[in-house]
Amino acid sequence: MIQIAVVGAGHWGPNLIRNFDNKIRSQVRWVVDTNDQRLEAVRVRFPDVQLTKDVSEATNDSDVDAVVIATPTVTHYELVKQALEAGKHVLVEKPLTNESEQGQELVDLAKQANRVLLVGHVFIYNPAVQWVKRYIDSGELGQIYYVSALRTNLGPIRMDVNAAYDLAAHDLSIFDYWLGSGPETVSAVGGNWINPGIEDAVFATMRYPNDILVHFHVSWLNPRKVRDFTVVADKRMLTYDDMNLNEPLRIYDKQVTEERTDAPGFVDTFASFRSSIRDGDITIPKVQMGEPLRNECEHFLDCISDGATPLTGGDEAQMVVRSLEAITRSMQNAGREEKV
Repeated sequence: MIQIAVVGAGHWGPNLIRNFDNKIRSQVRWVVDTNDQRLEAVRVRFPDVQLTKDVSEATNDSDVDAVVIATPTVTHYELVKQALEAGKHVLVEKPLTNESEQGQELVDLAKQANRVLLVGHVFIYNPAVQWVKRYIDSGELGQIYYVSALRTNLGPIRMDVNAAYDLAAHDLSIFDYWLGSGPETVSAVGGNWINPGIEDAVFATMRYPNDILVHFHVSWLNPRKVRDFTVVADKRMLTYDDMNLNEPLRIYDKQVTEERTDAPGFVDTFASFRSSIRDGDITIPKVQMGEPLRNECEHFLDCISDGATPLTGGDEAQMVVRSLEAITRSMQNAGREEKV
């Protein structure tokens, strides 16, 4: 039975407590929070869990095997470092840190201590996202041209990080996972209207290896909740709608079939234009859905007990942080293309 200490019982923490306090593979031994009302809510729901405001009380407990951190991003570096130095495995919510230099220190510390460091890029554990990864790797789509993504909602509005750090961190982890690498450059613009200096909406374009273009728009200042992806390739095209729980994926048997020439052929009718496009069937793959967070928590336990390699480990998380830094630099320089 793996003993867990959860630090942070706010917006996301209760979900982590619920998943880890299963009494089968793991149980939550401690919950740490500075808010009395949150601790009281935990006490009512999980009466067997020990509560404290002092994180050291939990990290210094020799019976604790792992620390799970769900606190604001600005606190991640100190809390993760303290847990690793205490010899604990760590799962920390995304992003790993605000700064890649601090993140690299944590990655190195985890490797030196031979401890698991897993970052909660939870969408990677979505069965639909993993299905797309396998489909891309199979070559069925062909050569990928570009990927576009839209992630919007009205709130929650953050005051500690901008919309890129809060929302685009999800998309960046998905892009890197699907494409098998991080971006080379990024150009981004953003706007802030609610809190000075904190972008509420970000528009970014990134260049990945193999001439793949990626574009995304994220915002917490939008009337509609949207989580939508499109992958365009030379053989087929794919869409992923994370809000559609029953049929999230569509495969489009569509492509441009006209041969590439130096001088494009003259198209004088609508029919001849249509003849240059292959417009085939739309396939809806069957995906066995499940709770991504549960999958993530189970994977963390596998990494601890079986030595599995973290799917969203420190190195993968560091790539996301470096991309976020480049996005921020680009916004500060009026959209100038920045190296990642």
